[in-house]
Amino acid sequence: MTQQAVATSDKLDAAVLKVAGVVVLGAIMSILDVTVVSVALPTFQTEFDASYARVAWTMTAYTLALATVIPVTGWAADRFGTKRLYMAALALFTIGSGLCATADTITELIGYRVLQGLGGGMLMPLGMTIMTRAAGPHRIGRLMAVLGIPMLLGPIGGPILGGWLIDTASWHWIFLINLPIGVISLVYAMLALPKDNPEPSESFDILGMVMLSPGLALFLYGVSSLPEAGRFGATTVWLPMLVGAALVVGFVLYSFKPKHPLLDLRLFRNRNLTIASVTLFVFIIAFMGAGLLFPSYFLQIRGESTLTAGLLMAPQGIGAMLTMPIAGMLADRLPIGRTVPFALVLIAAGFFTFTQVDPDTSYWLLCGSLFVMGLGMGGTMMPIMTSALKTLHAQEVARGSTLVNILQQIGGSVGAAVMSVILTNELNGSRPIPGVTDPASGKPVTEAGLAIATQQRPELLEQFGLPVALIERGLAFAADAFASTFWVGFVLVLLTFIPAAFLPRRREPVLLLDDQSGEQRPPMPVGLH
Repeated sequence: MTQQAVATSDKLDAAVLKVAGVVVLGAIMSILDVTVVSVALPTFQTEFDASYARVAWTMTAYTLALATVIPVTGWAADRFGTKRLYMAALALFTIGSGLCATADTITELIGYRVLQGLGGGMLMPLGMTIMTRAAGPHRIGRLMAVLGIPMLLGPIGGPILGGWLIDTASWHWIFLINLPIGVISLVYAMLALPKDNPEPSESFDILGMVMLSPGLALFLYGVSSLPEAGRFGATTVWLPMLVGAALVVGFVLYSFKPKHPLLDLRLFRNRNLTIASVTLFVFIIAFMGAGLLFPSYFLQIRGESTLTAGLLMAPQGIGAMLTMPIAGMLADRLPIGRTVPFALVLIAAGFFTFTQVDPDTSYWLLCGSLFVMGLGMGGTMMPIMTSALKTLHAQEVARGSTLVNILQQIGGSVGAAVMSVILTNELNGSRPIPGVTDPASGKPVTEAGLAIATQQRPELLEQFGLPVALIERGLAFAADAFASTFWVGFVLVLLTFIPAAFLPRRREPVLLLDDQSGEQRPPMPVGLH
């Protein structure tokens, strides 16, 4: 079969699927490591004798490293080639994972997580670039659907895998499990990815780097400090956010001057990329931010174990896996402006149930709603990303992927921080219990706080000798706090319909593999080297 035939065929041939396999393995490692660690935080508190706020930085440090390295990825991919850089990122991530398992203090673990994040941050944008170039203009939607699998499996499989490894082995194995996967991925990448043909190197935008990466890191540091501080007025929140925002704004004003800026904001002249990016950004804030609280409801209000909470989230992933292949095929044939709004309706319908939760809401209803949300999720995220990239020229794909990934990272961080602050403030409104204080902080214990604690540690009820009615009242208050927070997420989901209304409703011109003269080029050969 000729290369041109491969380009125009609707089917995914074996060579292209080999490339997809490499990218999916790398994405699974990167995404799983965010969600697996989330269930290990209580274990870290015990093992390292540290506060929750301190051990939470094992996640925050990883996120900050992701945000810092993503802007450099586009330039580095052009300079060194996607294959070399992808293998370097895999190696860095794998080495970081091994070091995390050797940590003796919480400070060491946080530092090794930064190293992990520097590798993990490059895996997703590079993977998107590799797959987009390999697919050909007619098959981007299908391959993006393949890339979406780890994005959905991570939030579902992570808590289940993490809970199982910690229960049956030790916390070290949530990192050690990456070592064999990393080695396999490196060998696989060496054999399956096409040989690099990097373009002549562009001058590195040092000034842009000095402004953008530290600016993003500082801004997200301030945002991530918000749940612990509890208010925007805290110096640890507003000062880094202000300095970070100033650096990012300075970069935006500067970036139109150099010929090859670190982040090519000129790509936003492409209407499809702009509309898709705005839609994706609002959607990520709404869904990813509130979505992190779904397992917390099962843990804190219903008293379920970590493993059970992870299993209760499974219907969402099942629903998404059912619709994602269909959405991928439709994205190759229909304008996404005709499909995404229907998927958003499913998400909003399922989300509404969580605005009504109480301590006894039916699991059948909640799991059914998660399944419906999953159906919508499978038809939303990857088609939007497909639309953002499919009208770019080949030489713009790496930088376009970088833009989309930065927006995802910022949106997810902002959404998680905002939802956490809203929930914390709602819970803090609970009545304090007279004469009962927290031995660690010395602050009064609230009815909601004690009710949540007794869900995981029933012996506290006897220890404090308090009536069951007080615990029930605190639990009802806590459930209402979750419902109020979910209302904010629901409203944000509805706001996503505004930019989604401007998504393309006509066939989009495919420029992905055009060269600058406008002549069609065959796709990059894959799996031949």
